[in-house]
Amino acid sequence: MGNYFDVLLFLTVGVGFVFLGLWVAKLLRPNLPNTGKQSIFECGERPYGDSRLKFRVRYYIFALVFVIFDVEVIFLYPWAVVFRELGLPGLVEMVVFLGILVVGLVYAWKKKVLQWV
Repeated sequence: MGNYFDVLLFLTVGVGFVFLGLWVAKLLRPNLPNTGKQSIFECGERPYGDSRLKFRVRYYIFALVFVIFDVEVIFLYPWAVVFRELGLPGLVEMVVFLGILVVGLVYAWKKKVLQWV
């Protein structure tokens, strides 16, 4: 039960520290609202036109496929570090893993997900 009390105490102090910092910042900051400060800026430019534009889903899918394969390739590094200790079973497992990645890549290629435009 003592461990739970420590965690609760740590959580309480952490949350209290955050709210105390926000409260002190609110007391110390200058509060001078005007129309320039309350308008929405995008990279320092005044907004124009409608913000609800249609985007192609293809860009998001391309980015997701990149992230998936990028994260999966990260698993190759630890395997390469301990390659000699794993021996033949480790090599077979990695070939299966890479085969699954290649199947996913071929599937994405066939679905034409990798075409940018």
